[in-house]
Amino acid sequence: MTRTMSATIYKTLSKTPVRLTGGDGVWLHAEGRGPILDTCGGVVVSSLGHRHPRIRAAMAREAQRTAWAHAGSFTCDAAEELAQFLVDRAGPGLSHVQFLSGGSEAMELAIKVAYQYHCERGEPSRQRFISRRRSYHGSTLGTLGLSHNPMRRGVFESLLPNVEFVSPCNAYRDKREDESDDAYVARLARELDETLLSLGAGSVAAFVAEPVVGSTNGAVPAVPGYFRAIREVCDRHGVLVILDDVMSGMGRTGHLYSHQADGMTPDIIAIGKGLAAGYQPISGYMIAPHIYSALEHGSGVLQNGQTHVNHPFACAVALEVQKTIAEDCLIEAVNRQGERLRSGLEMLADHNPFIGDVRGRGLFLGMEFVADKATKVPMPDGASVAEAFKLAGFDRNLLLYPGSGTADGQEGCHILFAPPFIATDAEIDEMLARTADVLELCSSTMDRAARGARG
Repeated sequence: MTRTMSATIYKTLSKTPVRLTGGDGVWLHAEGRGPILDTCGGVVVSSLGHRHPRIRAAMAREAQRTAWAHAGSFTCDAAEELAQFLVDRAGPGLSHVQFLSGGSEAMELAIKVAYQYHCERGEPSRQRFISRRRSYHGSTLGTLGLSHNPMRRGVFESLLPNVEFVSPCNAYRDKREDESDDAYVARLARELDETLLSLGAGSVAAFVAEPVVGSTNGAVPAVPGYFRAIREVCDRHGVLVILDDVMSGMGRTGHLYSHQADGMTPDIIAIGKGLAAGYQPISGYMIAPHIYSALEHGSGVLQNGQTHVNHPFACAVALEVQKTIAEDCLIEAVNRQGERLRSGLEMLADHNPFIGDVRGRGLFLGMEFVADKATKVPMPDGASVAEAFKLAGFDRNLLLYPGSGTADGQEGCHILFAPPFIATDAEIDEMLARTADVLELCSSTMDRAARGARG
């Protein structure tokens, strides 16, 4: 990662990233090194890996058709068929979808549509949103305001909208030792109810959450019954439920939509990342029938316009991706290989003094690192430890997705695993073997950090 002359802006301005030269399945090829094994789908995007023959053929076919069309004047078969495909598999609670370019856009539109819905119904005072601590919902100012991620909010703090934050549902960190799942759920539902009452329920548009928290915490699912309880509180106060399924959806957690494991349906859901498996930039938001009806019979106009809405080529590629996942039974593969990966990670945790928790669903799994397993004291200097994981992974041609601030937004670290759905048994086992090597290589780094926490 030496500095070279480049006109391209990168996240770290003083470094030029590794130059990719190709990819094949779960492997990436880069200048000056052997094949790199991808444990995380890049950033939980590449669910079908690279150079998938069916997707390549679809892209070549669609390139012979329309390049672009203005969604205000035209529709196309690909957008119509993709929308119907997704709605048919969402159940009766979600009826319409619009396609955009990225997850942040989808979440931005989710909050705009939620507010317009209330305005159409004569409640323009519902201008506030409630989100959860230790969350991340996007990089626009609106979605960053929904995100309780201090490192990403950073310099933009003074520009962000006012959002109220409540506790996340993180059993490992926050459930009391003497507390059952039901009691923990009741406590969190009560907190939300009290927050709504203190703000004035008539001032709140929506509650926003990730069904399985991704990059901020490392694949944290809610305990059973949580989202049903939250849904009941929100319904009682006329507050919409928006779920951010951008990272955890499209089969990643073992269901097409991850909330399907939680036994409830949101009013609005944002999808992205795995929608086209990285073969095209595309995202979307889906809405419930009552929201569509309020807009249709109110002003009749969605108060938003963006250039690449319902992009024909992107929709066609995403449709082929979703058909491939369905026809090749890849969600079943997610559950099967997820069990294999999780079992291997749990074995690593059994023999490593710093792995405090292994959690997640399907092929969306995380390991949280701590200074002491018994007390769950977060790993100090988590950012440095996470960076050590990343660099040690690169040394072994292993692409890892570490994160820091896991415990409270500042302390702690984790590794998030989200390999492509097509990973074989041998490739899952190789990921585990190389991860074990990385942890061994970083053992002295973790030990030094942990000693600092112990005084």
